[in-house]
Amino acid sequence: MSSVNLADFAYESAVDELTDSVVYKKLSALGFEKRHRFSGTLKQLSSMEYGHYRFWSTYCPDRQVRVSNFKVYSTILIRLLLGVTFAVKLLERNETKTIKKYRDVSRRIPQKDQAQFKKMIADEVGHENEFVSRFDEPHIRYISFIVLGLADALVEIAGIHAGSLGIYDKTELAGLAGIIAGAAASIAMASAAYAQAKTGFKGSATLSAIYTGISYFFTAVILATPYFLTNVMIYALTASLIFAVGLTAFISFYGSVISGADFKKDFIEITSIVFGATVALYLIGIAIGYLTGVTRIGL
Repeated sequence: MSSVNLADFAYESAVDELTDSVVYKKLSALGFEKRHRFSGTLKQLSSMEYGHYRFWSTYCPDRQVRVSNFKVYSTILIRLLLGVTFAVKLLERNETKTIKKYRDVSRRIPQKDQAQFKKMIADEVGHENEFVSRFDEPHIRYISFIVLGLADALVEIAGIHAGSLGIYDKTELAGLAGIIAGAAASIAMASAAYAQAKTGFKGSATLSAIYTGISYFFTAVILATPYFLTNVMIYALTASLIFAVGLTAFISFYGSVISGADFKKDFIEITSIVFGATVALYLIGIAIGYLTGVTRIGL
């Protein structure tokens, strides 16, 4: 950090802090935040980030600090799609790196500004624990049930489709098999989630069942869709697996932001299980088709 010009470092930090301040301010004005009393917390975060911007701007007085509009509006879009908790935690995710950079440059901050500088670092450290924990979106407490439905469906439905390769010669049949199995399994999973939530979960057992069942069936429909768009079984399976990997990446990344889990570890584990189940059930489907003489059933 010693090779970096302090004015340049201050300018980059000022841009980041001012941009975050604008993001939080715009988020605080959204209707959902006002209804759920998140607006006040977001305004506090905006004010705090603005104070940090003013600190750094004193070290680059000759440079005009401009907000990154891309970051502002992309964060708002993420909030609209995935919720305020996810958006804020995504912003705060880089705070560890920011704190490290600030500490690296601490010796170059004049003594007269050291107290304010240390307070700024304390603010950054306290962001996640003190402020982010205040967001209590209804769906967050049920995130484990949503992930349960998604993950189970990825493994089971991908396997069912693979097993269909050895039996059906119509992609529509394989797709219908996945949807029918998905509908049945979503009800079973919802019932299991309901029973699980009844044993000590601090939330609604009914909502737990609904979130699990819907996420399972939604995943089943997504994975089955390619089978209705092409008549070539291997193309449909390939597209379905690509969707499965995409969904796996999404739920792994979402979980890593919300709970601090290891994205890479979760992604590799779930993807490995999906592909392992796909290969195993493909072989089982081939074996069943061969042994029963019902290979390649058409409509």
